[in-house]
Amino acid sequence: MHETFFTDPRSWVAIAFVIFVLVFGRKIWAALAAMLDKRAETIRAELAEAQRLRQEAEAMLKDASTRREAALADATALLAGAKTEAARLAAAAAAEAQASAARREQMAMSRIAAAEKAAVDDVRIAAAEVAAAAARTVISEGLTAQADGVLVDQAINGLPAALAGRRAA
Repeated sequence: MHETFFTDPRSWVAIAFVIFVLVFGRKIWAALAAMLDKRAETIRAELAEAQRLRQEAEAMLKDASTRREAALADATALLAGAKTEAARLAAAAAAEAQASAARREQMAMSRIAAAEKAAVDDVRIAAAEVAAAAARTVISEGLTAQADGVLVDQAINGLPAALAGRRAA
């Protein structure tokens, strides 16, 4: 049972395969190459997009870091300004409190002086009333009609001098 090359079915399959590959091999290879090239181009585009996105992300990170540093600097400056303003306000409040205490002390001193003046005036008025009452008593008990006339004459004679003294004052 010895078969020849042309009578063996496996030989025909091999010949058919070789003819098929020769006829359609270039078309299939071209289609496969086109698919592979298209896939490679898609992968290159995706890699380029990924690179672009990475660069954008790095730029955004750098920008965010810069903004964060600027915000920290602003916050530090605001804090320093607030501390300075608080110290200034505390100093102003202390100065205002001291000035207010000085004004109140001055008002108290003025009130004390006014009360002393009023007390002195009251004492003078009381002394004048007592002196007038005593003079009335002395005059009514000790003066006669003749002595009374002498006092009236003296008062009349002293009147021009008293009026002249008032005008000069």
